Amino acid sequence: MKIKVLSLFPEILEAYFSASIMKRAVAKGLVSYELVDIRDYAYDRHRKCDDEVFGGGAGMLMKPEPLDRALEAAGSPALRTIYVTPSGRLFNQAMAADFAREENLVILCGRYEGIDQRIIDTRVTDEVSIGDYVLSSGEVAAMVVVDAVYRLIPGVISGESLAEESFSSGLLEYPQYTRPEEYATMHVPEVLVSGNHAAIARWRLKASLVKTLAYRPELLHTIDLSSELGRLLKEVIDGGGENEPRTADSGGTGADRPARI
Repeated sequence: MKIKVLSLFPEILEAYFSASIMKRAVAKGLVSYELVDIRDYAYDRHRKCDDEVFGGGAGMLMKPEPLDRALEAAGSPALRTIYVTPSGRLFNQAMAADFAREENLVILCGRYEGIDQRIIDTRVTDEVSIGDYVLSSGEVAAMVVVDAVYRLIPGVISGESLAEESFSSGLLEYPQYTRPEEYATMHVPEVLVSGNHAAIARWRLKASLVKTLAYRPELLHTIDLSSELGRLLKEVIDGGGENEPRTADSGGTGADRPARI
């Protein structure tokens, strides 16, 4: 995948692309990237990229001319072009998977009060919001989108790791533990050290249901209650069953908080 990120402050992004898993993905040829300084496409001597908003109001808006030139050079709108903005569609795992299937992505970072609507109308294919809050930096939001997307590219992270993550299965990920087996009087749940892989798998699924029920119950609304997963969910709601995930006080998952559904 080739990723082009257009920004007024590309230096903010450089460290992200040159460290950790992304650095290895680039070295392996799985990802390539280009950081584009939008100011390079502003032809006045001051490289001006913002101006006042028509109709009045606080703040400045990014001008259309530099954006149009920069996006045209990047291949927009023929290439999938994402503008990260609080007014976009809410970003989720399914959207990340959709973007990961592209060979090229162009990502536009907004600043100030955003960008001229005419650029959105003619150059942007996807308006994406990473959450119901406002940031001063579109670069931060762009890095969130890139991080969620590139790790889904085959070869970047093992398929086994991806399959068990939160949202990949529609549930939040189960709690996990490592050595030592006992820490500060808290114990790893016995089933996880039992060697019984079937019991471990069932415990993990049940722990995922417990956590999802507590924190994101809306994710459970599509579960068929007559299915095996549905029967396990009913068991969780009823509070019964063998190897019930336990609270942190009893040496368990810490996931048993009051459920909301």
